[in-house]
Amino acid sequence: MRKTPFLLCAFIALGVSACDKHDPILPGERSAIFEGSQIKMIDQPVPNLPTELAENPAVECPYKLDSSNTIWNGEKRIFSGFATNNSVAVEKPVLCRGEFVYAGLSTGELVKVNTRNRQIVWIADIFRQSNMTGGASVLDIIAPIQTSGNYVYAAGMGGAFCKIADKDGNKMWCLDINVEKPFIIANDTAFVLDTDKQLYAIRLSDGSVYWKNSVKKSGTPKYKSKTVIIRAEKFDAENGKLIK
Repeated sequence: MRKTPFLLCAFIALGVSACDKHDPILPGERSAIFEGSQIKMIDQPVPNLPTELAENPAVECPYKLDSSNTIWNGEKRIFSGFATNNSVAVEKPVLCRGEFVYAGLSTGELVKVNTRNRQIVWIADIFRQSNMTGGASVLDIIAPIQTSGNYVYAAGMGGAFCKIADKDGNKMWCLDINVEKPFIIANDTAFVLDTDKQLYAIRLSDGSVYWKNSVKKSGTPKYKSKTVIIRAEKFDAENGKLIK
């Protein structure tokens, strides 16, 4: 939760409310936006990796997010955010979990909305402050949002990969990683490819990095038999070494 730099408004009722730091539509005390975090390399093999990823049952999610940062259930508006001119022309991720919907906005925020009453549970910034210089920053959250246990994981073009408490939207940690591709969560580790074609193995407990390695061509990471596969390249998921 934070003081939003965009003064993001939600047009949930028929009327429109002005946004300020005490706006009742965006409840709770909001902290400063993510300023950045140095990546801590621990250079250790990844423990407790599964041989294969467990298959998650598909969850039907009827909600859609349009280019104006509005969440719809058919023709019914659930949430309206702040439209931006600078965005990536791809479908933005929406995730359903029980009665809640999570959406990544082109303004760099992740929003959790209660679909029963259309109330905002929390909004979290997924960008670092240095990406807020000038009006041309692209802050879209493109990578699919993932939940694991009591936490939500989100990554965006604003240079941040974050672990967020599902209950209140507080950020546990964020790393300076610019992400557009889907990332992999395997037990207590995330495998994340940034836009500079660096593949990271991140410890979810504290955001430390077990290892990183460069890839030749960007692609959607896949996980199989304790290897991370990106296009034609295979990396040992435990130590990050390229398998030839």
